[in-house]
Amino acid sequence: MHILFVTGEYPPMQGGVGDYTRELGHALRSLGARVTVLTSERAVQPDCAEFGDGIRVLPAIRRWDWPIWRTVRGLAADLHADWVHVQYQTAAFGMHPAINFAPWWWRRQALHTAWTYHDLLVPYLFPKAGRRLRMWTTEHPATTADLVVVTNEGDRLQLERKGRAAVAIPIGSNIRGRELSPRERAARRKVRGYGDDDLVLAYFGFLNRSKGGLALVKTLHQVSQQNPTARLLMIGEQFGASDQTNRDYLEEVEALARKLKVYDRIQWTGRLPDDEVAAELNAIDVLLMPYEDGASLRRGTLMAGLANGCAIVTTTPQAPLPELQHGREVLFVAPGDVEGMTRAVLSLAQEPELRATLQHNARQCSRHFGWDEIARRHLDAYAARSQPAPLPVS
Repeated sequence: MHILFVTGEYPPMQGGVGDYTRELGHALRSLGARVTVLTSERAVQPDCAEFGDGIRVLPAIRRWDWPIWRTVRGLAADLHADWVHVQYQTAAFGMHPAINFAPWWWRRQALHTAWTYHDLLVPYLFPKAGRRLRMWTTEHPATTADLVVVTNEGDRLQLERKGRAAVAIPIGSNIRGRELSPRERAARRKVRGYGDDDLVLAYFGFLNRSKGGLALVKTLHQVSQQNPTARLLMIGEQFGASDQTNRDYLEEVEALARKLKVYDRIQWTGRLPDDEVAAELNAIDVLLMPYEDGASLRRGTLMAGLANGCAIVTTTPQAPLPELQHGREVLFVAPGDVEGMTRAVLSLAQEPELRATLQHNARQCSRHFGWDEIARRHLDAYAARSQPAPLPVS
């Protein structure tokens, strides 16, 4: 089977969707599939190599506008691709709606088309375009693609309520799990300037409004009032390559940190190799991920924390999330509840047994989200839908 992935971002571009596509591609290859990736021209590979770890990468797209329809059709024909599979996140495609309507046309060209929603955020279309029109544009591929994949139960239920069937396949961690010895952990903390008795909180991933950066800073402030050793390690880049509007939000977060006089307690790592990210996650005490829309298995940053055995404080899911239970794998707090986050962080600082329980169970939980299993579920879904259903009358 030959799969042509279409994605708005791909390494070395920064972004979770690109990392996901790379990991899924590798796992599919290990199961015998061929994988080609069509992506942004900004994703030029090291040494301009066309093949990266056995995956053919074509960084050829400058703008994701209407000509993409014929570009993909022609490439799929040249490759004899069995499936065209779009990895969709609105910002990664430049907020242009052309990609949303492409499956409708590709299926008329006899292309098997799959679509993975990495979120259901609505795109900008034009001034005064109402939310109903933008939501219709976002959900349109769910009615025209042969196969629709979502990464969490909440998105599946949202589409189901509108009569649109989707397969839920959770993402895996883009950061492989590792474990540090006590000596290695102490050495890692020392490099960052942290002592054994310091309370080191961490946040992993890009900042944007959905991830609760302001609540993060407020929690650090309140925790530091009760534990003067509290520090915050911000792991990774400050914002991603696909959405430059997050610069303004970063400035808001930094301004608040200065106002609350906790800016000097915050350290940014900048971009790190994956193995170094894993080491940092192993060296901290509490991973605080205050998503404003609640914890979800579509969050690669959360999955990385689980894979690396972090004691995690995060926000209550909006949709059922039976894989994670409060007090077993994580501690849940309502979104925006800074006092609740503060209590949760301090409880982990004061109760090492609870922290150890969360750390152990987080690693155990992450084993259910391995990339080989995710790839197998994709192959099963492709096979089950190899004969496309009739297109809806529009």
